[in-house]
This record gives sequence, structure tokens and C-alpha cells, in this order.
Amino acid sequence: MTALVIFLIVLLLFIILVQLGRVTELSAKIRGEEDAEEQGNNRTALWLVIFMIAFLVFCIGSAYYYRNSMLGYGPLTSASEHGWALDNLFNVTLVLTGIVFVLTQILLFWYSYKYRHNKNRVGAFVSHNNTIEVVWTAIPALVMTFLVVKGLIVWNDVMPDVDPSEDVIEIEATGYQFAWDIRYPGPDGKIGTKDYQLINPGLNPLGLDFTDVKTHDDFIADKIVLPVDKKVRVRITSKDVLHNFFLPHFRVKMDAIPGLPTYFIFTPTITTADYRQQLREYPEWNVDQDPADPEAGTRWENFDFELACAELCGKGHYSMRKVVEIVSQEEYDAWKAQQNSFYFSSARNSDVDPYKGQLLDIDIANRSKEFDAKFIEALKAEDADDRIVRLDYVTFETGSPNLTADSKYELDNVIKALKENTTITTEVSGHTDNTGDAAKNMELSQARAMAVMQYLLDNGIDSSRMNAKGYGQTRPVADNETEEGRQQNRRTEFKIISQ
Repeated sequence: MTALVIFLIVLLLFIILVQLGRVTELSAKIRGEEDAEEQGNNRTALWLVIFMIAFLVFCIGSAYYYRNSMLGYGPLTSASEHGWALDNLFNVTLVLTGIVFVLTQILLFWYSYKYRHNKNRVGAFVSHNNTIEVVWTAIPALVMTFLVVKGLIVWNDVMPDVDPSEDVIEIEATGYQFAWDIRYPGPDGKIGTKDYQLINPGLNPLGLDFTDVKTHDDFIADKIVLPVDKKVRVRITSKDVLHNFFLPHFRVKMDAIPGLPTYFIFTPTITTADYRQQLREYPEWNVDQDPADPEAGTRWENFDFELACAELCGKGHYSMRKVVEIVSQEEYDAWKAQQNSFYFSSARNSDVDPYKGQLLDIDIANRSKEFDAKFIEALKAEDADDRIVRLDYVTFETGSPNLTADSKYELDNVIKALKENTTITTEVSGHTDNTGDAAKNMELSQARAMAVMQYLLDNGIDSSRMNAKGYGQTRPVADNETEEGRQQNRRTEFKIISQ
């Protein structure tokens, strides 16, 4: 038994020695892993510092490199009166948040380096620090209060509506998938009303209410043209989904919301031509617009202000671009004079026209301008064949010499011209197409010419200054084989014989 106990004691000692060896071996391995972990922590902390430096250099360097391509810097300064206030607000915000950004990045990565794991360092437990908590609460609160107050001041300066007595141009922008319709007022300076229930995709896409005479001279432009240094009020709306009226160079951005009209007011301060010259001074804008096509010119030569949609409104969102051109007042007036009324060019006498078949005051005014232009041209003409004024709006009852009621407006223009030019002698001539008997056509044309002359006599024009002659079908000006040609041949003319 004693031998067995001794054996067991020896065996136990052996086992203890083996386990002690294993513990020693494990301890050595653990000490090596700790060293490896410490080396890894040191490397990670060092790379974090390197990344911080590279990251901050990249941020600051890229901002500097692209400084002449960013709004508000270099050549891309504000092109509107209010834009400077917005740029200043943005720059102040950028400086303050930029300082915070740089400091927080430095502290984040520096603390990762400084407080990396170290077996000889004992962590300190700090439950709270009143001073630090006050500082990191008070300072951001003061900065945010400053930015909010400054933002409210700028907002109140930028967003007030115009006074009814102000001299302002008002236009309307209607967004839809995927384009903009830009409506201008005509000579009356007022935009007419519209009603979405009146929308007709082919004849009245905006739903203009043509019973409101203010819509009659409104026109829809293919681009936005505005005079420099003139306040502009833009009515903004949408026909379908949410869009955004965005003029980046003018610092204009406002949602276009279906059923909820919005607006924006701004004053352009520089013409497109002058802005291009401003860009010309910078090398970034002197490169070719299209490297594959040297004839395309440089970037500054091809620059245009633009209207874009800043709302993701569907797959065609990218195509909602429209050119904005800022010009002098004289150029704007000339451009506007060339535009055609949407009502008279597209909707007049169509199924959406509530005045279909009726003569309007503006029709009479336009006809008067048209006659005056033709009369002046005839007065200046040297060739006798060019001294003829065609009276397009003098018409007769079918097969009769009786004047229609609307003919008097054109004849009143003739009377006015003759009274203003008292030395003129004239011939009133009647013409027909070749339909029917030639002799009867000659007789009808003579009777119609006499009817016109009689109207002039009744309104104070002396008979010695005019005569009437019918030419029947003998002097066609178009092909009698077509209805359009025959209609042109059925005409009344006013010829200047002497002056």
C-alpha cells in the first residue's frame, strides 16, 4: 500500500510538472500575442493619422482645384441682386462648419493614435465634467442661433412679394414631365387666368381661360429671355408631379407643386454676354467645349444660363433644361415684339375658342397695324405694281356686292389713310376667281368696287380722289385650280395712282 501511495504521489508530481510546463509555454505565447497586438495597434494608429492628413489635404486641395467651377467662387459669382446675400450666408456657414469639420477630424484620428491600447496604461473613469458639458452645449447652441438668425434675415430680405405699384416683369413657369412651359404677358403686361379643367393637350395645354381677355396676348416662349437690372416675379406651378424651378446662377430655387402655386422674385444684374466675358478670364473656361470638335468653341463661348429641375421627377428628369438669356432692355423689347400670341397663333377660332367666329378688339387693332405697314410700303414704292394695297378683310355676301359688317374696320383704315394724306388719288379695284360666267364676274367685280367707293364717299372722301373699276377674273394672282388660289383671286385692292 505504501508503495502504491508513493507511486501515486510521484505520478501526481509528474503531472503537476507537465502542467506547469504547459502553463509556462502558454504564458510565453500569450506574451508574444500581446506584443503582436501592441504592434498592430501602433501600426493602425499610425495609418489613421496618415489617412487623416491625406483626407484633409484632399478635401482642401480639391476645393482649391475646382474653385473656379463652383457657384459663388471665382467667375461663377451671383448673377442676381439677392444672390450675394445667399452666397455670404453659405460662406459663413461653410467657414464655421469647416472649422468644426477639420477640428473633429483631427481630434478623431489623433485620439485614435494617442489613446491606442497600451498594457502599461490604466484607463481613467470620468463619470461627468460640468465644464466640458457646458462648453460643448453652449458653443454649438450659440453658433446655431447665429446661423438661424442670419438665415431668417436673408430669407425675409429675399422672399417678400412685390408691391402692386412696383415696375416688375411677371412670367409663369409650368413644369411637367419632362419640360417647362414659360408664359409671358403680352403688351398689356398682365398674365391671364387659367383653369386646369380647360386643359386640352393639343389646343390648350396650359388650360388658359380665353374668356379672360388678358390671356389673348400672352405668349409661350421656347426660352427665358429677361432684361438686365429689371425685377422679375416668376409664378411657379406644375401639371403633374413635384418639380423644382432652379436657376443656379441666379440663386433661385423653388418647388413647383401641383395645385399649390409658388413664386420667386429676383433681379438679374449681368447680361449673358458680360457673364461670358467674366468667364473668359479663367483658364478652366478657355478649354474646348468639345475636344472632338474644335469648331465648337471654348467653354466660355458656349456658356448659357439655364433653368433646370432640381427634383427627381421621373426618368426624363435630365431633359428639363431650358436656356435663360439675359439681355439689355432694348434687346428684350425687340425679342418680345417678335413673339406671337398663343391665342391668336394656336387657339383662335378653334374648338377651344369661346369667341370662335367673332371679331375682337385686338383683331381690329392688329388689322390696323397690318394695313398701316402695307400702306407705308406702297407709298415708298417706285414701281406702279408695288403701289397696291390688298384689302384682305374687305368681304362681301356670297354672290353679292353687299359689304359684310366686319368690312367697315378695314375700310375705316383706308379712310384714315386718305384723310392723313390729302393729295393721294386712288383706284379701288374688284376681282373674282374664274368660277361661273366671265361677264357676270366682271359685272360683280365692278359692283363690289363701286360699293367700296360708296362707303368711302359716305365717310367724307371726295369723289375726285378716287375711281372704281372691276376686273372680273382677268387678273388672277394665284392658281384658280385650287380653292386656296381661288380665294386669293377673290379680292379688293386699293391702288395709289398719284400722291
